[in-house]
Amino acid sequence: MKSKALRETVTRLFADNKGLLAMDESNPTCNKRFASLGIPQTEEARRAYRELIVTTPGLGECIGGAILYDETIHQGKKDGTPFIEVLIEAGIIPGIKVDAGAKELAGHPGEKVSEGLDGLRGRLAEYSKMGARFAKWRAVIAIGDGIPSWGSIEANAHALARYAALCQEAGLVPIVEPEVLMDGEHSLEQCYKVTDELLRTVFSQLFAQRVMLEGMILKPNMVLPGLACIRQETVDEVADATVNCFLRAVPAAVPAIAFLSGGQAAELASARLNAMNVRFKSQLPWAVAFSFSRAIQQPALELWKGQEANVSAAQQALYHRALCNQAARRGEYDAAMEKR
Repeated sequence: MKSKALRETVTRLFADNKGLLAMDESNPTCNKRFASLGIPQTEEARRAYRELIVTTPGLGECIGGAILYDETIHQGKKDGTPFIEVLIEAGIIPGIKVDAGAKELAGHPGEKVSEGLDGLRGRLAEYSKMGARFAKWRAVIAIGDGIPSWGSIEANAHALARYAALCQEAGLVPIVEPEVLMDGEHSLEQCYKVTDELLRTVFSQLFAQRVMLEGMILKPNMVLPGLACIRQETVDEVADATVNCFLRAVPAAVPAIAFLSGGQAAELASARLNAMNVRFKSQLPWAVAFSFSRAIQQPALELWKGQEANVSAAQQALYHRALCNQAARRGEYDAAMEKR
């Protein structure tokens, strides 16, 4: 029965070319973004910003699910209505980030492993009772001098698989997020090699932990050169490298790949997603969608600046970015959309 419910949840999340909105920034990360724009770093400011997001008119037309943070899932509108109720009313399925963050991996300088498995079974049960229907766990892999190591890749892959198995036991769809970071001078070819190795290891661990692939979502990085790399490949070259890598490493049983934006500029993330669907859609065994955070939120945040008077303009910007990414899923996004 759980397997059927898991598959149905995935189908609903990505119906009508929708994608996911990641609004699961930790409090320190959210505060850092607020500070850069002169917004007070308070719980009330974070609550007000999240209310702006979840009450954006028409958001449910483009967004099938929203990933929340622990503070967020316990918050509500100023009138007391829980955010989970607001999302469900808008046709958006609520989800929850459950890893406890990436911490230094002992014996591996410069590498991290995500923690949070202790007590996870109980936390998942609590979030399920609150109305969450999926969860997310992020693992970060850096490329640098002598890294990533095999030990780092295997530790993170094992944690992702353990988490995914616990999610499915609790009736929640696991979003498995192995992210190769964009920071650094590495080439697109180096990113391809590391992403390929990481994905193969993750799926080996998922098989070992008996995770049902049809009831999960993969949230990976695109295959990209490092931000400091001299050569920055074209949109089409990135699309080709990414899809070719994933066709070789991701089983067809996985229903959806929802790419993270990872610090890409909003318009560039949309263009790259669009190119994948334009060039390869007929060959893809899985839905190729989006699970963006900054690439949807940042323009709205910059307009809002913590001011009530700016809420409507910020919501329009948020809806516009969601609409652009829905168009990219269909392979119908173009730069002209940004001028409308």
